[in-house]
Amino acid sequence: MLSFIDTHCHLDGEEFAADRDEVVARAREAGVSKILIPAIDLNSCQSVLDVCHQHPGYCYPMLGLHPEEVRADWRQQLERIWECINTSLTYHHSPLTSRVIAIGEVGLDFYWSREFEQEQLKAFEEQVRWSVETRLPLMIHCRKAQNEMVAILKKYASDLPGGVFHCFTGNEIEARELLQFDRFVLGIGGVLTFKKSNLPQTLAVVPLNRIVLETDAPYMAPVPHRGQRNEPAFVLEVLRKLAEVYGASEEEVARQTTENAQRVFNC
Repeated sequence: MLSFIDTHCHLDGEEFAADRDEVVARAREAGVSKILIPAIDLNSCQSVLDVCHQHPGYCYPMLGLHPEEVRADWRQQLERIWECINTSLTYHHSPLTSRVIAIGEVGLDFYWSREFEQEQLKAFEEQVRWSVETRLPLMIHCRKAQNEMVAILKKYASDLPGGVFHCFTGNEIEARELLQFDRFVLGIGGVLTFKKSNLPQTLAVVPLNRIVLETDAPYMAPVPHRGQRNEPAFVLEVLRKLAEVYGASEEEVARQTTENAQRVFNC
């Protein structure tokens, strides 16, 4: 049976409140060996940790402040999130505390608005510094802000432990620019399966050892589930499309992407 990792799933979300255990059961049945869950703000830090406590050794937490959640109170939010991370790293041997495996979901998003542009830049750079200090990888969200993101990362390039450029949908030039950060990989999800997606062509310049699988569930469900609530079991469709794109077996894609995720997240 195939075995692979969903490196980005918002399993703590309200969308899964009614059937979370069943979603996990379907994921296991499909071959998902681990689910990595990012927080987006202070409140979700606790919900992410709660879900990971309920599924120890299967669900793993990432804590951070999502760029779309950056507001005027971003400093206070980061102070509290940093406390959560430190508590996790200090007391993770306790049955009540899961060890955080990454700083995320963090990044920059100027798609809808630049109202909090400066706050986003400062919050992102602060969390990049957390990554350097803790040696935890980054789970990075970026929309309409690659130049600004790359400029910040370049300041710390030699010290960064690595991470994922989540939900990559860019072109070949953008892919090459991101892959210059040699401990980072691209997160590939349901967009790969969309009829009008350019990702199959873009991936021609991306080695398979620089890719991890993700769903971003409950969002961005792959074909043939497009329009439905996404869930971790559906990452199998992304794997199948990747095998087609790379002319590789599904077993090879599962093995390589799992190895890539384990290399980045040490889990």
